[in-house]
Amino acid sequence: MTITETKIITDTWIYLTWSEYLNLTEKPEYNKAKFYYYQGKGKIEMSPLGNYHSRDHYLITFALNLFATFNKIALDGHDNCTYRKGKSQEAQPDLSFYIGDNADSIPYSINMINLEEYPAPNLVIEVANSSLGDDLGNKRLLYEDLGVQEYWVIDVNKPEIIAFKMENNGSYRITESQLLTRLKISVLNEALKMSRETNHTEVSFRLFEQFKN
Repeated sequence: MTITETKIITDTWIYLTWSEYLNLTEKPEYNKAKFYYYQGKGKIEMSPLGNYHSRDHYLITFALNLFATFNKIALDGHDNCTYRKGKSQEAQPDLSFYIGDNADSIPYSINMINLEEYPAPNLVIEVANSSLGDDLGNKRLLYEDLGVQEYWVIDVNKPEIIAFKMENNGSYRITESQLLTRLKISVLNEALKMSRETNHTEVSFRLFEQFKN
C-alpha cells in the first residue's frame, strides 16, 4: 500500500516523493489545506485558523497597503498563493507581496507561480498560532532557499511580528522593513496589541495618523 492510500498525518512534515506529494494536493479532502514541500518532505496544514489568525491576517494586509499607498510604493499582494520551484520546493504562505520593481512581474492570468519562470515574492508573511516553531524553523529555511528577501512571522499569542532579512542563503532579525522603507515593526506590533482591545476601524485610524506624517 502506498503512502497516498493510507491515512496522512497532517500538520507535520513527512517523507514523500514529489509524485506522492502532488497526488495529495489533488485529493478533495485537502481542498482547504495549505501545502509545503522541502528537502524530500511534505506538510499538509489543516489547523483551524481561528479568530486571532483571521483578524491579524486582515489587519496586516490593510496596514501594508495603507503604508505603501502613503509612500507611493508599488505593491502587489497575494493571499494563500502557491509558489513552486522545480520538483523540490513548494510553499503556500498566508500572505506574500511583490514590491517596487517586482510589483507588476506576475501576470493576472497565472495561477500557480513557477519560480523557475517568475521571481519569488519580495516579502512573505506567515500567521502563527500553533505553528510558530515550524514557521521559524523549516519554513524559514524554505523561504531562504526560494529567494524571498524578507520574511515575517506574526505570533498571534503575544502578539508580535518576528521579522527577518534574507540574503546569501541565510537570515537575520530586523526591527525595520528593508523593503518598505521607514516602516518600523514596532508600529505594527502596537497595532496588533491595540486590535485586542478595539475594532479595526479604531486601529486603522491610528495607523492612518502615523503613516501620513
